[in-house]
Amino acid sequence: MIEFGNDATGAAVKPAGARCIVVHPHFYREPEAKLRRDVEACLEEAVGLSAAIDLDIADAQIIKVSKPRPATLLGKGGVDLIAETIEAHRETEEPIELVVFDGALSPIQQRNLEKAWKVKVIDRTGLILEIFGERAKTKEGRLQVELASLTFQRSRLVRSWTHLERQRGGHGFMGGPGERQIEADRRMIDDRIVRIKKKLEEVRRTRDLHRKARKKVPFPVVALVGYTNAGKSTLFNSLTRADVMAEDQLFATLDPTMRRLDLPSGRTVILSDTVGFVSSLPHELVAAFHATLEEVQEANIILHVRDISHIDTVAQKEDVEAVLAELDIDVERQKNVIEVQNKIDLLTPDQKAHLENLGGRSQIPSVGVSALTGEGREALLEAIDALMREGMDIHHVQLGPSEGAEMSWLYSHGEVIERRDDPETGNIDLSVRLSPANSERYRQKFRR
Repeated sequence: MIEFGNDATGAAVKPAGARCIVVHPHFYREPEAKLRRDVEACLEEAVGLSAAIDLDIADAQIIKVSKPRPATLLGKGGVDLIAETIEAHRETEEPIELVVFDGALSPIQQRNLEKAWKVKVIDRTGLILEIFGERAKTKEGRLQVELASLTFQRSRLVRSWTHLERQRGGHGFMGGPGERQIEADRRMIDDRIVRIKKKLEEVRRTRDLHRKARKKVPFPVVALVGYTNAGKSTLFNSLTRADVMAEDQLFATLDPTMRRLDLPSGRTVILSDTVGFVSSLPHELVAAFHATLEEVQEANIILHVRDISHIDTVAQKEDVEAVLAELDIDVERQKNVIEVQNKIDLLTPDQKAHLENLGGRSQIPSVGVSALTGEGREALLEAIDALMREGMDIHHVQLGPSEGAEMSWLYSHGEVIERRDDPETGNIDLSVRLSPANSERYRQKFRR
């Protein structure tokens, strides 16, 4: 696994298993429009992210902040409060080794907090990179994580880090006499970033070839997207009868998985499970995982899976739509999105009724489901089928007794709406719904 994050000396942080405190800063004087999220839910999410890499969480605190301080972000009272908590654990058998800060810290702020608390500090970006580093299994996923990590680490090379101020000797144009260590480190990181980008470009070309091959088959792609832990993998397993890892854990899925899915009409699609989104997703990861998220860009239908029972479900929806917008996917304009309101088994009857009323007024088609119990599964498949039918061509075809291959192709690639058999001639009249792509393939293959 790649080790992410650095302390104030530049040493790599490997926090898995460390005893830690989780700190969520609450900027209580922010304009009300910015306070979208429940503070306790934010702390719970930060604890969940920490647990995702097996940190031993000793304490979790919300620290009120009137305004961000340039040096430490927290006020003096907040810094002292955490210092007292750390000190109280210092004489025990399990002292605090790490503070997980649920927010973005500048390199200076991270360094100052580490000096004040005398333990390592990792911010939200570093924590998410740690999780991705542990979970990525494919070669592409590992490359993407390393690229994001190096981009993040490069921003941590600041001149206030004394170990990077020393000079070193050297020969030739690169790394000549007097080159500072910070410059050498930055150059090494830049060289590695260039190499990784070249490898990822090869991966992207391979992915394009695979995508073109799938288009020749051709099966439409239906992509699952949603906030992390919204239940995408559980729904994926329920729909496809697969056994993808599905746990009540943030970022249980990183590498995309694809399976065949048969719809009620008989049409076949490819269902793709993707990485979950999260609030304040590091920009480095959005850029690095662009190749993976291209599956979403190319999808015929996008299923936005929401944990409708979560207290911050509206804010989570906005976060997902913001990331999709970065991929040039406008949920309302594209008309290829179905909102899957998952975990309805956790709602009261009144909440379910309210949800149904809201659904009737939404511009985006929505379906209430429980991936765990299977409730709403058939309705979701019907909704996918209905959206697939939009924009399709209907062909009226008469086939003779010897044209079995053509009839078989139509049944395999289209939706037969009506069939009439003539017992005297043996002819068969079919009304078949085909996608525009399959309509063109049909004309080229059988109707030249």
